Amino acid sequence: MNGRSGLRIGVDVGGTNTDAVLLSDRDVLATVKVPTTSDVGSGIVAAVRTILEQGQASPAAVEAVMIGTTHFTNAFVQRHDLAKVHCLRLGLPASRGVPPFSGWPDDVRDAVFAGRTLVRGGYEFDGRTIGELDENAVEEVARTLQRDGIGQLAISGIFSQINDDQERGAAQIVQRVAPEIEVSLSSELGRTGLIERENAAIMNASLRPLAEKVATAFADALATLGLDCPYYVSQNDGTLMSADHMRSYPVLTFAAGPTNSLRGAAWLTGASEAIVVDIGGTTSDVGVLVKNFPRQSSVHVDVGGVRTNFRMPDVLSVGLGGGSRVREQDGVVTVGPDSVGYRLTEEALIFGGEQLTASDIAVAGGWAQIGDREKLGAVNAALVTGAAEAIRQIVATAIDKVKTSPDPMPMILVGGGGVLVNQQPPGVSEMMRPDHAGVANAIGAAIGQVSGEVDSIFAITDPTERESALEKARKEATDKAIEAGAAAGSVEITDIETFPLQYLPGGATRVFCRAVGDLAIRETVGG
Repeated sequence: MNGRSGLRIGVDVGGTNTDAVLLSDRDVLATVKVPTTSDVGSGIVAAVRTILEQGQASPAAVEAVMIGTTHFTNAFVQRHDLAKVHCLRLGLPASRGVPPFSGWPDDVRDAVFAGRTLVRGGYEFDGRTIGELDENAVEEVARTLQRDGIGQLAISGIFSQINDDQERGAAQIVQRVAPEIEVSLSSELGRTGLIERENAAIMNASLRPLAEKVATAFADALATLGLDCPYYVSQNDGTLMSADHMRSYPVLTFAAGPTNSLRGAAWLTGASEAIVVDIGGTTSDVGVLVKNFPRQSSVHVDVGGVRTNFRMPDVLSVGLGGGSRVREQDGVVTVGPDSVGYRLTEEALIFGGEQLTASDIAVAGGWAQIGDREKLGAVNAALVTGAAEAIRQIVATAIDKVKTSPDPMPMILVGGGGVLVNQQPPGVSEMMRPDHAGVANAIGAAIGQVSGEVDSIFAITDPTERESALEKARKEATDKAIEAGAAAGSVEITDIETFPLQYLPGGATRVFCRAVGDLAIRETVGG
């Protein structure tokens, strides 16, 4: 491809560790796990430099670098590095009852809120206008933000996912009056549901200055390593976006870590339909693969206490990890949910600490070889048996919660804590523990494809209109995938569903369509 030898690097930057992998087609040439650094870049440099040395690969041989990161999720959940945002809603005379920022937790609202304005505009579900856009009011908002030094604006409109003309018109007015203001449009981020879609736009706007810093850190790290290839960033649906796309839409990286683990699990095992259990140091993420991709959540998702509706994987997190504390009281053994977390190498018994952890149990039971087994002291067989059963029950309960059928399904164990599970849980037809399972997240990043998605409402009253609507959705999804960086000839429709909306007149039908294609590698540095 483009004169390169086809090597790809996948990097997953987590809160504790940065994992990296070097791939050549189906071969894993090198893997590494290093501590994540506060400046992000130096941790990436250390990880990538190590795998290039291990794989005896020249930077010039690398075709592309794919990076997954939890930075933006962590920033929003922990309420740090967030920009102030003004929200402009196009909806009067409707939508007065629930203004922007309603229902937000006080602490995140205080960190983000820079004002809200409701102006005339919006659409009905079938595209008819509720009111014409009040252009003078939009101009006044732009001047006010310019005067007050507010650099981020979120624009939302009623049913703007059906017709985005007013949102785009408002954005053009703002950028004409105050070109320094960055605008996030709800129609580009969320799905059906004004409040949730609006929240997604506000969250995105609050993260855009941080996205610029992170993108620069990534690019500088790769330049330090002598890598002149483009880099791409993992999205929360298991596909990739360019660096420039990340700068504009950082919110789309939310939950990319668990998603990459599921995609990596599929690649490592060849399974397209399976349950994936990703066990880390503190928690385990349990999800379901459907046609090689994570099953998407069909309900609204809370992120940091804020209700949203952008695409997210259907992943259940439970308090089981390598650092989970183990206790015995009155003959009952419990594991977690509290954990020593990243302090495992200081506090676990096998590392000379004083806390009995799930990792100690795995070593005592003989199904893991880490640390010093001699330091376990008085950990007896009954305690090991009780803890192993507790771990098995936690995993079994989580699997039951994510399954939609009573039939047994294959299970794939990934993550550094996968050694904790030594028995096949009930409801599982086969338990797989592939090679390189500890860096499945980095592998998932490296193999990422590119997607386009449509989630809209059509008026369908007869069969011919239905087929026309589906064809329009297929084309829009395909065009979006190509625009996002997919090679045109590789794009396929992976999902298309229709949902009649009984509460709306005129044959209103929600149509969801998703297209996925292989990444068209570009020679432009930074994506």
